[in-house]
Amino acid sequence: MLAGVTALTGCSLLPETPYLQRRDWPLDVRRPSVARPRPRGRVLLVRSVRAGPGLEARGLQWLQPDGSVHVDFYEQWAVPPAQAVEDDLRQWLADAGLFAAVVAPGSRLNADFVLEGELDTFIADLNAGVGRVALALVLLDQRQGSAKVLLQRTETADARLANNEPPAIAEAMKAAIADVLQRTEADVAAATR
Repeated sequence: MLAGVTALTGCSLLPETPYLQRRDWPLDVRRPSVARPRPRGRVLLVRSVRAGPGLEARGLQWLQPDGSVHVDFYEQWAVPPAQAVEDDLRQWLADAGLFAAVVAPGSRLNADFVLEGELDTFIADLNAGVGRVALALVLLDQRQGSAKVLLQRTETADARLANNEPPAIAEAMKAAIADVLQRTEADVAAATR
């Protein structure tokens, strides 16, 4: 009887499944070059970028061929996408050299301009073979004591997918964010002249 129990220890009724490790993808996008801040220039406050409906999740999202949205459990962003885009936006505009300072909420500096945003689209479209991003922005001038809207726009960008695998999806999403940030810089520069 002891020999029978020992023989069964290697048997299992459950199917053998491989262990899948969760991967965290960084969403850090930087401006290709860094310009010096303007001395005695104006100050820009970049407020929180809100997540649009369904974009609170950290998992990579893609539209499947049948039109359904897949949110991956094992492939995810290191931080929620809206938070990463906010950090990237603030750093990108600081590196652009358009302002003396680009600050976050809670700064003691008095801001001349305020930029707010919402990440409305952040998904890979496998049917079209692109990563797609849409960022809604509002730029306010508060130098006269009351806020005046200088800019209200949604910037969109698509970036080609090399393939339908998570590493390629992550790279395409980063490329689309970089395109949106470059357009945002041009819009902010034109609106604050």
